[in-house]
Amino acid sequence: MNALKKRWTALACTLCLCASLALPAAAAGGYTDVPGGAWYEAAVNEVTEKGYMTGVSEGQFAPTANVTRATVVTVLWRMEGSPAPTATVSFGDVSPGAWYAQPVAWAKENGIANGDSRGDFKPDQSVTRQELAAFLTRFDQYRGVPLAEGSLNLYSDANMTGVWAVESMRHAVGMGWLDGDGGRLLPGGVATRAQLAVILQRLTTQAMG
Repeated sequence: MNALKKRWTALACTLCLCASLALPAAAAGGYTDVPGGAWYEAAVNEVTEKGYMTGVSEGQFAPTANVTRATVVTVLWRMEGSPAPTATVSFGDVSPGAWYAQPVAWAKENGIANGDSRGDFKPDQSVTRQELAAFLTRFDQYRGVPLAEGSLNLYSDANMTGVWAVESMRHAVGMGWLDGDGGRLLPGGVATRAQLAVILQRLTTQAMG
């Protein structure tokens, strides 16, 4: 009887072990929509652990979702230690009670974020790759990092970069934040949350180095 009980116990343990091994690797990071082995998995787990980015809902990171202006300034604010701004937000479309109000006010007073001609910030507007490069470049300037002079001539669509974004895109390429996609920079392409996570991981690694 004891031998039979031991065999059943061993079988149960084996089944539990197999079940645990069958779970996606992403489960360790807490997100069911981040596949194990995905090119952005390590970055997503790192920025989540550091508190720079959070999921959009329980167990969901939404890696392919577009990045918004509110999200960009919020993660940069968190990377800086969530400092309290010296003034309240001055954009007409940013409520003082919004979750991104303090980050936006901080970014505005430090020259990292600007509004449009009507005085609006447009927090929910998606960010293009060249706009993201501009945010990150201004963040580096705020921190006193010298501008890098990466070459855009290696990319077939370099001429699609806005004149206002050339300096920022050169900095982003020179710092290794942006990689080409099939020989293209896609400056007007919308940045995704997965791409932002990878860039933040690279930026953090450089800062620690």
